[in-house]
Amino acid sequence: MTVALPERVDVAIVGAGIIGMSTAWALARRGLRVAVFEKGTIAGEQSSRNWGWIRTVGRDHAELPLSLHANGLWREIQQAENVGYRQTGLAYLAASEAEMARHAVWLERAQALGVTARLIGAADLPEILSQPSPRAWAGALYSADDGVAEPTLATHAIARLAQAATCQIFERCAVRGLDQAGGKVAGVITEAGRVAADAVVLAGGAWSRLFCGNSGVSFPQLKVHASVLRTAPLETGLDLAINGGDFTCRKRLDGGYSVSQLGASYADLTPDSIRLMRQFLPAWLAERKYLKLRFGKRFFEELALPRRFPLDRETPFERQRTLDPAPTMKTIDVALAKLKQAFPAFDAATVAKAWAGFIDVTPDAIPVISGVDHVPGFFLASGFSGHGFGIGPAAGALMADLVQGHPPLVDPHPYRLARFAR
Repeated sequence: MTVALPERVDVAIVGAGIIGMSTAWALARRGLRVAVFEKGTIAGEQSSRNWGWIRTVGRDHAELPLSLHANGLWREIQQAENVGYRQTGLAYLAASEAEMARHAVWLERAQALGVTARLIGAADLPEILSQPSPRAWAGALYSADDGVAEPTLATHAIARLAQAATCQIFERCAVRGLDQAGGKVAGVITEAGRVAADAVVLAGGAWSRLFCGNSGVSFPQLKVHASVLRTAPLETGLDLAINGGDFTCRKRLDGGYSVSQLGASYADLTPDSIRLMRQFLPAWLAERKYLKLRFGKRFFEELALPRRFPLDRETPFERQRTLDPAPTMKTIDVALAKLKQAFPAFDAATVAKAWAGFIDVTPDAIPVISGVDHVPGFFLASGFSGHGFGIGPAAGALMADLVQGHPPLVDPHPYRLARFAR
């Protein structure tokens, strides 16, 4: 391929998803020379396939500082580009008093961190719901400050903001690996040639473990297959984003609803599942209600992938530029049926489209936003475990701080890669 690559940049970013583009935007508007390299297309994988939630509610407390900072950045992005960002409010409906008690425990600690969520009892649910529900809800955990944006718009919009700050973006230009000299990063080797760089940020989503392994970096990350559907445009009067336990829904700009459920996720058993079993087994056991394990052709597809490969010939990143799995319809059909049972206004809802993607997960479901200690100049922003869209702009700003050695906007300690060191 013939691509006019720069000879040198300050920072090379691998991956043009929400995290990579947010990092590029943060660095470029600080005046750094930045180039983003994407083996496929901008937001071609999970960054355009997620639920589109921007939430504090229900997050791991370690992510809340980033989530709170992200809300302000989403408002700034919406002022510059239409990404469909709206503060619709978001509620986790509770089916029992025991569930409300768990929400109360979460909320006490979250409020100490600055979260404005609150508990709403059953009698007060009409305050946030625009219609009655035949299900006997015990109440809800609710935040009026949470909201939604459109995944199909957001990353492309942030890419335009980064380009306006002179960031260069190269699609269909895979980075095969790191160029290292003197024990530290010297740049990247792409399929179109070498680019020198003082720092390299890997924001490769589900591909990050493979890239890291070939560079001598251990990163415990697996993939989770998640499915979503959207309905045809439908007038229900419900703008609030909702997690009802066995269904989720949020209003879309096109007038339809994105619908899924926590139980619409599958962990395909792969060779890496065996290699990482000790680290992931506690998470599998804790999430067995929602996360299903299955064995199938994915095992053999990943078995055929080389774990080590030279950089002077075609690599796995060029052989499959986009992960595009088929949705698991039985789980999202159940989610839509449960939504209809909970809110009869959805009785006329029909499926307009369904899709799936691979979520990059870590053993503790908390992302890595970190330098790689034994490879100076190499930084990793991955393993967002299905939470990356909402906190993406703040994660990019934090990564920019780490790359530049600036005081970080939040404490980066919970996101360090070294926490997985054996």
